Amino acid sequence: MSAVIHWPLPYVETLAPRALAAIDLIVLHCTELPDLASAREYGERVLYPGGGGNSGHYYIDRDGRSYRFVSEDRVAHHTRGYNERSIGIELVNRGRWPHWLDSRHQDMTEAYSEAQIDALRELLSALRAALPSLHGIAGHEDLDHERVPASDDARISVWRKRDPGPRFPWDWALHDLPLQRLRPATTQD
Repeated sequence: MSAVIHWPLPYVETLAPRALAAIDLIVLHCTELPDLASAREYGERVLYPGGGGNSGHYYIDRDGRSYRFVSEDRVAHHTRGYNERSIGIELVNRGRWPHWLDSRHQDMTEAYSEAQIDALRELLSALRAALPSLHGIAGHEDLDHERVPASDDARISVWRKRDPGPRFPWDWALHDLPLQRLRPATTQD
């Protein structure tokens, strides 16, 4: 596996510890930010009384470089209701940035790079080998089905989370990997 750069968040020691055997799920995200520096800045923000913020465990930049912000034995805050059992992997991608909830800007047009998907496949393979209880994978959009008022017109609702989005190549990313995708309960338009 290509080297993963360890770049722990400043508050990582305040995150709840967990047993590695508790991890059975990977949740894939896209940063919905312009670059890795913006994602890092966002991840460093302390948002909770205990001293933590919102962050995935791993980040994969467009050039395929992989970074670990939070170790697997800590609970990162990346997907409501699934944090205790999952590892969050963020792919640097603009998504809907900077109009996340604007009803006129819900298309996610940036493709994921070949280097990103190759690095993701390597990471998934290594995590699966290291964590015997790891069997499932989902997109954030598969697990968070909340609709919220659009920022441009509160009478319209939009999906709160759409990542990794319609441009994510699930078949390519999961080809020959022993991970079962959790299918979405609803479809997103």
